[in-house]
Amino acid sequence: SAMSPISRIVKRTATVAVVAAAASAAFHPWLSVANEPATSLLEFTDSEMRSIRGHGPWPVPWTRDPSNRVSGNEQAVLLGERLFFEQRLSTSGRFSCGSCHEPERNWTDNATRGAAIGQMDRNTPTLNNVRLSRWFGWDGGSDSLWSQSIRPILEPRELGATPRHVADVMRNDPQLSCHYLKAFGARPSTTDDEAVLVDVGKALAAFQETLMSGRTPFDEFRDALLRGDRGAAARYPDSAQRGLRIFIGKGGCENCHSGPNFSNGEFHDTGNSHFVEKGRVDPGRHEGIKRVTESRFNLLGPYNDDPTRATATSTRHVKLEHRNFGEFKVPTLRNTVLTSPYMHHGEVESLGQIVRHYSELDLDRLHADGEQILKPLKLSAREQSDLIVFLESLTNFTMTWRRNLGDGPYCD
Repeated sequence: SAMSPISRIVKRTATVAVVAAAASAAFHPWLSVANEPATSLLEFTDSEMRSIRGHGPWPVPWTRDPSNRVSGNEQAVLLGERLFFEQRLSTSGRFSCGSCHEPERNWTDNATRGAAIGQMDRNTPTLNNVRLSRWFGWDGGSDSLWSQSIRPILEPRELGATPRHVADVMRNDPQLSCHYLKAFGARPSTTDDEAVLVDVGKALAAFQETLMSGRTPFDEFRDALLRGDRGAAARYPDSAQRGLRIFIGKGGCENCHSGPNFSNGEFHDTGNSHFVEKGRVDPGRHEGIKRVTESRFNLLGPYNDDPTRATATSTRHVKLEHRNFGEFKVPTLRNTVLTSPYMHHGEVESLGQIVRHYSELDLDRLHADGEQILKPLKLSAREQSDLIVFLESLTNFTMTWRRNLGDGPYCD
């Protein structure tokens, strides 16, 4: 089945502690989900129960990406993992995808903005659950995970490579060439640099599709509630239950943070600064739409492996509008304790600051020509604390990944 190759990869992994968890707890003294005993179970309305049901089940069942012919291919996953940490893909030989997306930091870097050859304009997003996205990057400048994987390879401030450089690395290294053969059925082309680059992106995507966050206290509560196990559900802290009620009710948080991954995958203006630095503005989704529609690597182009082109529907119909200026992608809230600092600019240090931002939202900083979803929540101190505890309950402090490859496996 399509699930089998990924299952075999996951079975070889070991559960290890996330190094960032201890540091995170030090920065979040209110972290109490694991320690606060629940004394009761709130009575949720039918409407609230529908909302709670909509945030699961977790994990989401595996489905392959039709645009990537090696999606779910075990050999491609192994090649992609090797390439993810391969510094020779960068022109300097010093950086890799793993330089910013560090496994022990929940596949981010816990820095304000990403930096490799140069400093980026935006915060490094986590790669956990990335396969569930429709658009990729803070601005949605890519419409597939494999296309997004190509972007940092070519970006001058990240790996700074060229198609020729990447293709030569794949051709000239006997082990990479051998693993490429096992994944794609042929050795890297000796003449078509771009085709080899795209295959590198597709192998990287096959690996990243396996990166999923684990089950959380919220997932255990949701499932117990839906099966009518009141005793198990009552183990979920009272403050987290109250915070959940705010999240799906008064807070209106699930208008954007919807579904099992707690993200609708779309783009919104959140009232944060659009300035990268003095005098320079980040246009956000406005620029992303331009980039994705003009890219040779988009799903309308020659490298989409989906013969039906059904995967290109969103790309075909996306339209550039003035309201897109300053909009950024809604991130997942899963494992959010581990991914600070927050927002696209990485200038918000804590969940408490985020909750206060939305509680005291300045409407003058929102676009007037867009649909106004946000409004000041005006939460009390206790309500803010409860919402924070609920958000903390969406984090799993362990990860089921370790590096499969080490210095091998030897390919022959």
